[in-house]
Amino acid sequence: MSETTDYRDTVVITLPDGSERTYPVGVTGDAIASSIGKKLAQDALGVTVDGTLSGLDIPITRNAGVSIVTFDSPAGKEIFWHSSSHLMAQAIEELFPGAKFGAGPAIEQGFYYDISCPERFNEENLRSIEAKMLEISGRNLVITREEMPRLQAIDYFRNTRQDPYKVEILEETLKDVETVSVYHQGGFADLCSGPHLPATGKIRAVLLTNVSSSYWRGDSSRESMQRIYGISFPSDKLLKEHVTRMEEARRRDHRKLGTELGLFMLTPEVGSGLPMWLPKGAIVRNELETFLKGEQRKRGYVPVYTPHIGNIELYKRSGHYPYYSDSQFPPLTYKDETGREEQYLLKPMNCPHHHLIYSSSMRSYRDLPIRLTEFGTVYRHEQSGELNGLVRARGFTQDDSHIYCRPDQLVDEICNAIDLTRFVFNTLGFDDVETRLSLHDPDNQAKYGGTAEVWEQAEKDVKEAADRMGVKYFIGIGEASFYGPKIDFIVRDAIGRKWQLGTVQVDYVMPERFDLTYIGSDGQKHRPVVIHRAPFGSMERFIGVLIEHTAGNFPLWLAPVQAIVLPIAEDVHEYAQEVRQALFDAGIRVEVDLRNEKIGKKIREAELSKIPCMLVIGRNEQEAGEVSLRRHRKGDEGRMGVTGLIAKLREEIDLRS
Repeated sequence: MSETTDYRDTVVITLPDGSERTYPVGVTGDAIASSIGKKLAQDALGVTVDGTLSGLDIPITRNAGVSIVTFDSPAGKEIFWHSSSHLMAQAIEELFPGAKFGAGPAIEQGFYYDISCPERFNEENLRSIEAKMLEISGRNLVITREEMPRLQAIDYFRNTRQDPYKVEILEETLKDVETVSVYHQGGFADLCSGPHLPATGKIRAVLLTNVSSSYWRGDSSRESMQRIYGISFPSDKLLKEHVTRMEEARRRDHRKLGTELGLFMLTPEVGSGLPMWLPKGAIVRNELETFLKGEQRKRGYVPVYTPHIGNIELYKRSGHYPYYSDSQFPPLTYKDETGREEQYLLKPMNCPHHHLIYSSSMRSYRDLPIRLTEFGTVYRHEQSGELNGLVRARGFTQDDSHIYCRPDQLVDEICNAIDLTRFVFNTLGFDDVETRLSLHDPDNQAKYGGTAEVWEQAEKDVKEAADRMGVKYFIGIGEASFYGPKIDFIVRDAIGRKWQLGTVQVDYVMPERFDLTYIGSDGQKHRPVVIHRAPFGSMERFIGVLIEHTAGNFPLWLAPVQAIVLPIAEDVHEYAQEVRQALFDAGIRVEVDLRNEKIGKKIREAELSKIPCMLVIGRNEQEAGEVSLRRHRKGDEGRMGVTGLIAKLREEIDLRS
């Protein structure tokens, strides 16, 4: 800075590496990126200023920490894909004049837009829309943000844009807001809080994946719309890589593999989103439950069982009914013999039942911690368009536990829950795990139960436990439950997709609502703290993700059929049955294939069934009292005696290796 420069005309910008740079007041993210390097300026999509995401053209008027956002980051993808949804809407408007637009957010993998249009979109339409999007991108239209008074925006969308859905949002959802933002690109404009790309030319590769039906604002009583899904990238190379990953994802689709391997079924005769476990799938589920139950027993958990329905007043007391009423099945109403009306709900959560079990007896400080655990089935009325096999179902079983402890025990118990969750993920082969500390949004305190002081303490405890366990985490503001902060575990599967599975949650709110107490060493009543903990999360979701992570190639201990005996000819069938019986008696899940088929075909079919061990038997093996062991996807591992084989397999199964 020159000697004649007034310090009041400059701002100090702190970059992610801790270095500081001085710029004129009003410097933009675009200018900062350009000053750092040409490549960064080309890749820049947005900027964070003291953690707040903004567009590149927003002037910075104070000293701040600044980070340039590129497509490599989650924030960059959100900006890119949200801008792409606007680009798709513009393309649709140019191709199908009169189309009206509902909501068009970025999602985890791409974007969608809900559209009201007389044209019923098909595959050919999607390709036309893609081409129009790329043509608009080629115009490199500058994207500008306009701040507009809400009443003016209502007039604009009612009379100029003639979009009733935006008018409804302005009149209802944003009725308490004085000023809104509108984004313009060429002749197209959309109501949006942003931020967006600086220009359409950043979007160079587009794929519209499918179209489905939806309802305006997710309300089945409102008008039906069409939802077009898509994804976009800054280059064709990235799109091709994505398409390759999607082809692999289709091969691994748990719904496809679940049918091929005979694991579970879904049928409209039972109802959408209500899976039924077939014998082989039931084995997988039972093995996982047995595994976790054994670990929990070692760690001091005690099992309970609770009913599938409960009085609606129970869920009103907990807060689940008002908070989650939109995603619950309608109450069951009936009159008893006295004419008194009662209402029941299909259980949306296990927590309230466990709180009543805790409060059924007087508890002493010496009794704590008490760790209740249940594989409890719950029910949510998910929208039909959101259902996805096992990973998004209407009936599912949670590996739910609630730990009731004294405040001085809390951090230790959180650490123990983190340790158990890590152990589960490591055993199942999920080695790439991110951790999110899901905190509340202090600007929206009314959304949460409890006081600001309670939340401050709960979040302090969660951070202390995560730090003690050496957890590398990122913060998610606004991601907390209504009753407390969470530690959410997000696993990355074998093809790079992220899934949120296990969770550990701290709760100071429910002990107040349910008047939970224990008698302290001073003889007075005190409030326990509750930890909600579920390493699997939902059994259905976990198994669905596990199927896709392993492509159905379960480890030996988890495989529904662990070994199959394959006799080469009929004259060794008797010996094959003896081998099968020996493995069965050793607790190994084994079958025998006595069909009059060539051994090559038997091996191929066993490979397709993803059976870990194939035991080939011919005359030589029979005479030596041996088998030839083949491993799925690995091939021949040589001949060995039956006793040695059993010892080898039992060790691998018992160690869950």
